Parts: sequence; C-alpha cells; structure tokens
Amino acid sequence: MEENAKIRVNDLNLSIGKQKILKNINLEIPERKITIILGPSGCGKTTFLKTLNRLTDLYPEMHVTGSITIDNDDILHTHKDITLLRQKMGLLSQRPYPLPMNIYNNVAYGLRISGRKKRRFLDKRVEHYLKQANLWDEVKDRLKDPASALSIGQQQRLCLARGLAVDPDIILADEPTSALDPISSEAIEKKFVELKQQYTIVMVTHVLRQARRIADYVVFMYLGEVIEQGTAEEIFQNPQQEITKQYLKGAFN
Repeated sequence: MEENAKIRVNDLNLSIGKQKILKNINLEIPERKITIILGPSGCGKTTFLKTLNRLTDLYPEMHVTGSITIDNDDILHTHKDITLLRQKMGLLSQRPYPLPMNIYNNVAYGLRISGRKKRRFLDKRVEHYLKQANLWDEVKDRLKDPASALSIGQQQRLCLARGLAVDPDIILADEPTSALDPISSEAIEKKFVELKQQYTIVMVTHVLRQARRIADYVVFMYLGEVIEQGTAEEIFQNPQQEITKQYLKGAFN
C-alpha cells in the first residue's frame, strides 16, 4: 500500500459491449512521483489513462465500473464539474495539438477561461509557464507567431506549458515523446523529472530505456490487467511475475 497515494483505483473495469478492455484494475499511484504504465501495444494503457480524467465519458459505448479516488473524492461518482476535474489533470498526447492561435494565446487560453484576463498578469504567467516547459528562451521574441510554426518538439513543450497553465495537480502523458527526435525527447524527460517536485505524473510508454531512466513507480499491464506494480527498483531488479520478466527481456512488445 502506498501511504502517500495521490490516486487509488479499486476494482476498475471497462468494457465495450461484451469485450472487456480493463479487468479488475487495483493500484495506487504515489504523489509527486513519476509513475510509468508499461505494457505491450493494445494492453489497455491509453484507455486506463482516459479513465483517470473521465475522457471515457466521450464514448457512450464504454461501460465503466469501480472507483478512482483522487484526494478522497471518487471521480467516477462525483458531483463535481467534470470540466474542473479535467483541469486538475494536464494531458499530453502522443502528438502535440496546439490550439490554432499564436504561441502566447496557446498558454493564455486556460488562464482567460478561468477569468484571469489582465494583460500584465497574463504576460507574467505566460512567461512563467513557458519557462517551466523549457521553451521561453526559444520563443520569447516570437510570441505572436502561430504555434504551428514551431517544431514538433517545441509544440509538445508548448502543449505542456498550456496544460500547466490551468494549475493541475496531475500530469497525464500518453507516450509524449513517441513523435519526437532524441533531443526533444530528452528535454521532455528532464522536464518531467523536475516537475515531479510539484506534480504527480502518470506516463504511458513502451520504451523500456525511457522507463528505466525516469520511473519512480512502475505498473505493468497485459491484456487489460495489472500484472505487477511496485517501485522502479522492485520491478526492474526483481520482478515477481514470469510474464513481467519476459517483457523486460524484450520477448514481446
């Protein structure tokens, strides 16, 4: 049991019709750590990530049962505004999706919709979040340029800055470096290691080298089930399940 768990998942099941996608998921995600969700393609990693911020609500065919407790609130049965709940979880996708506006407004967007519209305040906060994403020095003289003019790696860091601007507690990342070059990937990894001082980070990846570099806690999934979970040292140095051992040896992807 994780004493300082930020997220507690109990008996989580997700199905589409008769097909079970997630099966009896029970796990605890520690606060202010990097938790890596590992597993081969098609094992339910991305679907699990979507349940954490109720993106599954967008798919009426998905049936979800169980509980996901964040800060003592079961978000699957909460009466709180789902939009506010999602704002507490910044989401980075495999490919960056900047808003169709300039660099400055991509970051300011979340601040404006929460009612903070004074220019001096926005200027300071946009700079702050771009610095958090290690992007300020590269874009400070071109804030009025369209976000689409940035490189893919820069766009991903811009999306990170935009996500941070809504003051999340949790950062969800679905293979956020899969479309990036090695230098941009390294930049994102280093930034996550810094950000875990302030945020709980849950990241899906299938790159074992990456997981070994940055994971504090590891959850291994296979065919919709959690096979094994524990600290990075426990999972990488002494896995208990044979299928985990085979996966870590590269027997299947």
